[in-house]
Amino acid sequence: MFDRDKWNEIIQALTANTFRTLLTAFGVFWGIFILVILLAAGNGLENGVKKGFAGIATNTMFMWTQSTSKPYKGLPQTRQFNFKNDDVPALKANFPDLLYVSPRNQLGGYQGANNVIRNDKTAAFTVYGDYPELIKQESMTITKGRFINQQDILNKRKIAVIGQGVIDGLYEKGEEVIGSYIKVNGVNFMVAGVYYSKNKNDGGAEEAQKKIFIPFTTFQQSFNFGDTVGWMAITAKDGASITQLKEGIMDFMKSRHSIHPDDDRAIGNFDLYEEFSKVQGLFLILRIIAYFVGTLVLLSGIIGISNIMLIVVKERTKEIGIRRALGATPSAIRGQILTESIFLTIMAGMVGIAVATGVLAIANMILDSMPSEDMMFANPSVDLRVVFIALLILVGSGLLAGFIPAQTAINVKPVDALRTE
Repeated sequence: MFDRDKWNEIIQALTANTFRTLLTAFGVFWGIFILVILLAAGNGLENGVKKGFAGIATNTMFMWTQSTSKPYKGLPQTRQFNFKNDDVPALKANFPDLLYVSPRNQLGGYQGANNVIRNDKTAAFTVYGDYPELIKQESMTITKGRFINQQDILNKRKIAVIGQGVIDGLYEKGEEVIGSYIKVNGVNFMVAGVYYSKNKNDGGAEEAQKKIFIPFTTFQQSFNFGDTVGWMAITAKDGASITQLKEGIMDFMKSRHSIHPDDDRAIGNFDLYEEFSKVQGLFLILRIIAYFVGTLVLLSGIIGISNIMLIVVKERTKEIGIRRALGATPSAIRGQILTESIFLTIMAGMVGIAVATGVLAIANMILDSMPSEDMMFANPSVDLRVVFIALLILVGSGLLAGFIPAQTAINVKPVDALRTE
């Protein structure tokens, strides 16, 4: 039940020295403000980094061949070898937890020799031989036309999917791309689609648009690769970890290609899931640090409130003695002091949350107005759970800040309190 007299007394006690009360409340305000801002900033950084992984099957590893470092079964050290086409179905048959096993071949490279011609224009681009599932493994979207399909693989069609960087280098502005032809190392390919890649590796976002994708089988036939596989992109199913499957996959490939079981150099790999897990672990640490720092700052404010409540209790010792003499119970005195402390703490904390929310809203407006393609910071925000946790911290802080002054108040004997000047 609402007790008007009780709350009037609380307001009067807190406004008796307004400047002192505001300074004390500022410690809680600043602590909760810093806590929310730090958590939001960490969340914004996490959103920005994860945006770079958008569209990529993160449960993926890449595997390629290197020279052997140990002799084995009569074969010499530093032997060169290649993956073969039949490695792909063998991996799928022996590892049912694999979702995609994509063999890949590559021609040319970053700033390589001129290998693509259209009419009187020549340029150097990286050409990949791929399967249709690659688009589900990389951060890539089709903006016009289509990607490679299974019929292209079966019929070894000479079609190509190109990026905007290829269009800028080989086509006139406004010229129709779909259905046109380009010549790669003397072989004509019809352009069937245009892609856009968000991948910022291998030379950056601009270089990511300067690639040409053709069917894997067509690549092998057109460029005399036989059944050679340059490297593989391997993705595990949901619920399975490619990191846990990796050791078995490597051992299996070593046995298929007569490589010493202890030769760790012969097959190179890059575990994207492992790297992604490290990033997630980093953000978990940042979140813990944000809570730790924010809580310490908040604790300093709580100590300030506790100190001011001790002073208030000291100033009101005679009043407390009179109330005790008139029959006020220790629990009533304790409740009064705790209520004052909790009220001051929650009011200061709610203002801190409100101001922090306003700052984040302004920050998001500024970020939305800026080009965000290459920005590693996006949508700094906190969810309702964080606000709820902050409220719990405030209530607990108020109880903690008022407990010692409350105990001091009820420990004063009425007679002693009445004698206090």
